[in-house]
Amino acid sequence: MDRLLVFSAQVAIAVGHRVEVTESVDPLTTEPVVVSLLDLDTGIRYRRGELPGGGASRWIGRVLECTVTIDGPSPRTALLVDPIGPAVTEARVALRDADAAAEAAKAEADRWGGSDRPPREEAPRFW
Repeated sequence: MDRLLVFSAQVAIAVGHRVEVTESVDPLTTEPVVVSLLDLDTGIRYRRGELPGGGASRWIGRVLECTVTIDGPSPRTALLVDPIGPAVTEARVALRDADAAAEAAKAEADRWGGSDRPPREEAPRFW
């Protein structure tokens, strides 16, 4: 799932470059806020002046589109990034899927009797 990152600064990154995005959760809105952006192909790091509190998480993506708008006193940049590998936003989905798989495995083990029950004794054979 592509992510659109919007900055109130000039953050010109070429299409195709890999970036490392560090995000933190804004305590007021509980939305992810980009704390820093590292262009892995050039080594240039963009960082916010003020850092919101909370734990930071990192993910890597590839730039699909970069639009820098210079209008008035404040420029604006919109980056469309395709996450490479498991993205932070997909972590909740992955955990939900893992929980569902664990529940299904437990249900299957319960259905088959589990490993804590003694084996059933066979009836004696007459022949």
